[in-house]
Amino acid sequence: MAEAINLNGVKVMVIDDSNTIRRSAEIFLVQAGCQVVLAEDGFDALAKIADHHPDIIFCDIMMPRLDGYQTCALIKKNPRFGLTPVIMLSSKDGLFDRARGRMVGSDEYLTKPFTKDSLLKAVAAHVAQRVS
Repeated sequence: MAEAINLNGVKVMVIDDSNTIRRSAEIFLVQAGCQVVLAEDGFDALAKIADHHPDIIFCDIMMPRLDGYQTCALIKKNPRFGLTPVIMLSSKDGLFDRARGRMVGSDEYLTKPFTKDSLLKAVAAHVAQRVS
């Protein structure tokens, strides 16, 4: 259960061009005690990552300007943020999409619409890995 791990103070970035997705993720995460940084596309996210140093990043795949795969690859290539877990968010649940996510270095793949439980479990799992 996600509740078993204390998520207080965990800094989570949510990158999604959908205001609805950003807001619902923010509500779920804030209720669990996380600090949340929102970004509406890859460029916005890359500017904010350096300032906020998130512990974990959720990244939508289908975004204008810089898609999720490109954003994830850029984060993973940066020596300062390469170890930050990146979880891809997508409404597409195909094998190809998952494989492509892995190829750019994503740590997990969450299908939209996600539930509060699946979102918090993903955060808890990656936070637990960093602590252990």
